Amino acid sequence: MSNRKINWYKYAAPANFYPLAGKMIPLFAVPSAILFILGMYVGFFVAPTDFQQGESYRILFIHVPAAWVGMFLYVMMAIYAGIGWAFNARLASMMAQAISTTGAIFTFISLVTGSLWGRPAWGVWWVWDARLTSTLILMFLYIGFISLQSSIDDVRRADRAGAVLALVGVINVPIIYFSVQWWNSLHQGATISKNSFKMAPSMATAMFLLLGACWLYSIAVVLARVRYIIREREQEAPWMAEAVA
Repeated sequence: MSNRKINWYKYAAPANFYPLAGKMIPLFAVPSAILFILGMYVGFFVAPTDFQQGESYRILFIHVPAAWVGMFLYVMMAIYAGIGWAFNARLASMMAQAISTTGAIFTFISLVTGSLWGRPAWGVWWVWDARLTSTLILMFLYIGFISLQSSIDDVRRADRAGAVLALVGVINVPIIYFSVQWWNSLHQGATISKNSFKMAPSMATAMFLLLGACWLYSIAVVLARVRYIIREREQEAPWMAEAVA
């Protein structure tokens, strides 16, 4: 049996990570497509109609995964941005930049689907509810991070400024999660908790399938985007000419 160990640290260099990311994209994109098809089928053709909300509750199969992924990606963005700032790690800063766009898209989807779900459930498209408002703030934090980075010409200064915003804004994530417990809220409480499980098995199956699909999709898209960012930032590097040839 071989005793050779893989030196994972070498992939912290953009030159080594670039080809690895290209190989990894299909490994996440293909399962994502499969899970998405299965999840949509179970969610719309197998899961029963809700006795209170009727068919409109099926929006949760997109809304909940999008909301969870949007929050989790912000935490990951802040971690990568912090590592890039603290250790001057170029690839970590590039990963934070790549994550920001995908996280913003998922947060936007969660806001739109939440509004569509709120109309039949509450009778209004939007209320200044604690969870909705904090999720909107999350969207603004993503937009602020993206805008700040694009407005500063010096890449390193842009990364540092973005890291400060990301790390300060990360406090909003637990506020979103616990908002329905801390304040009176129209938003329903946790569907899944340590003490109860409030969904039919087929509903939960559909939601978790689509959560997996969204998560795998986000990884594939972030890897594709970080390759683009590497090409943009490292275009003068000698290795880049060989990598894109």
